[in-house]
Amino acid sequence: MEPFTPEFTDMVRSYVRERQDFPAPGILFRDITPLIADKKAFHTLIDSLATHYEGKIDAVAGLESRGFILAAPLAYAMGLGMVTIRKAGRLPGPVLGVDYDLEYGSARMEVQPFNIEDGQRVLVVDDVLATGGTANAAFELIEGSGGIATGLCVLIELAGMGGRQALEGRLIDSILTFEGN
Repeated sequence: MEPFTPEFTDMVRSYVRERQDFPAPGILFRDITPLIADKKAFHTLIDSLATHYEGKIDAVAGLESRGFILAAPLAYAMGLGMVTIRKAGRLPGPVLGVDYDLEYGSARMEVQPFNIEDGQRVLVVDDVLATGGTANAAFELIEGSGGIATGLCVLIELAGMGGRQALEGRLIDSILTFEGN
């Protein structure tokens, strides 16, 4: 069973613009700014996510930076706290960090572990699932801080990038899935 209704996913899809050759030639960028700019659509998005996750989570973790746009209002709507998972060097210590590989190089994500309680059920939220590297790093950070990474919620999944396979065994809720990359 799909976690979201066809009417809901159709509404979200209607606000996502496709931009060819952005930010570089050959890239098809899916722009979510019309969705978050429309007050009715954005409220519907956040309220629907809050209803879906009610009673299933204790905190929301937003991934830098576009994940913050979704995680903060979701946490607020649910009466929960939000944990920020950031790129290296952007949080004052102490921090817990995880290095991970990218297609061309590596990166590091960090969290302040004192913001996650032992046994706290934490949902990771981001705008896009591509290769799964950043989400996997977030899961490691949450679990390394004593929390329980309950799953990942994304607006868009790029199925051709292999993220779902890289996160095998993890709960992944994607509102929209696009084949290819």
